[in-house]
Amino acid sequence: MLELQDCLGRMFTKEQLSVELRQIAHTLPGMKEEKGKLLCSRCNNLIDKEHSVLPVGAYYCRECILLGRVRSDEELYYFPQEAFPVSSSMRWEGKLTTFQEKVSQGLLEAVEKRQNTLVHAVTGAGKTEMIYQVVASILDKGGAVCIASPRIDVCLELYRRLKSDFLCPISLLHGESDPYFRSPLVIATTHQLLKFYHAFDLLIVDEVDAFPYVDNPVLYHAVNQAVKIEGTTVFLTATSTDELDKKVQKGLIKRLSLPRRFHGNPLIVPQKVWLSDLDKKIEVGQLPAKLVKYIQNQRKTAFPLLLFASEIKKGEKISQILQQYFPEETVGFVASTTENRLEVVQDFREQKITMLVTTTILERGVTFPCVDVFVIEANHRLFTRSALVQIGGRVGRSLERPTGDLFFFHDGSNLQMEKAIKEIKKMNKEASI
Repeated sequence: MLELQDCLGRMFTKEQLSVELRQIAHTLPGMKEEKGKLLCSRCNNLIDKEHSVLPVGAYYCRECILLGRVRSDEELYYFPQEAFPVSSSMRWEGKLTTFQEKVSQGLLEAVEKRQNTLVHAVTGAGKTEMIYQVVASILDKGGAVCIASPRIDVCLELYRRLKSDFLCPISLLHGESDPYFRSPLVIATTHQLLKFYHAFDLLIVDEVDAFPYVDNPVLYHAVNQAVKIEGTTVFLTATSTDELDKKVQKGLIKRLSLPRRFHGNPLIVPQKVWLSDLDKKIEVGQLPAKLVKYIQNQRKTAFPLLLFASEIKKGEKISQILQQYFPEETVGFVASTTENRLEVVQDFREQKITMLVTTTILERGVTFPCVDVFVIEANHRLFTRSALVQIGGRVGRSLERPTGDLFFFHDGSNLQMEKAIKEIKKMNKEASI
């Protein structure tokens, strides 16, 4: 049974509410006319009247139908957000570096001035810790904060860390999560923002360059609609987007930059390694001798090894073959289709798994101390500049080992690889290290 308190700051269709709740809710039209076009009031999608008409003649939105059907002949219902109890919210007692503190103070000023802000910080700069002060500043006054990311795995990692570092209740929302319960701090995938309406004093969008958020007008709209009119939006990224860069140039959003990792060491620059006949070898249950030799050398260090494959099926085969080549090792595989991927990732973090083959599902949002990274077929079309920069950022993140091996195996370098390497070198130069 849906309680009123769990409705505050959220939006619903008629079918999702009881008669009693509908009677006290605020309403807005399910669809709106703009310049002769019909748009969904929840996701702002343009309605295709020819293919989105009901037998009664009303139109419905196909874009966000999984969240409940929005109809042109029905209203949407929302409940204004209310303040939370004033309290001391942060448990974390860590110390920021001078560079992190500068960004943190910049965020506090941005919220005070209600200025939307882009934080462009390299992988391993400590973006999560840098937002703690501004998050606490809102929560301590009884405000509402949401940290959103396009990726479930990133949300899970954020939830794990913030549960440890903050005292307040935190709700975690994604496609497979438990139902929402009212809390001052929400961690959610960007799609879940479509369920909120002017709910947050501060909305932080992490990994704004990641699929499915990047270049997605529906999710851009979700962000704008979820934050309060007088609220502030902060965008976090290690690889900015053209859309955000244009807004910075136009003065629409403020930019804070941190090209230095928290431990002061440079980003690891990838080394390109020619590797041919991969597919032919895999077909007969083998791996190229050069790749095997590189892995053998890496295993002498005993540091964990993370191998990125271009496709799920190929990654599965590589992991199976690796286990045959290295029977003394524990080889794992994880992808978006892996049902127990949280357990697999945790086993790798605890080094119960010593070699983990994965896909771009682990390109961002996860930290594995002391890890080395091999990207197999780095010139594959699925490995974009952004993905390669993020993948490279898995290496050298920890203070105990700020170095590591990062190899791009390929059978012909491409523009995305070269752009990624150029960007990494550029960030190191900006940091003067």
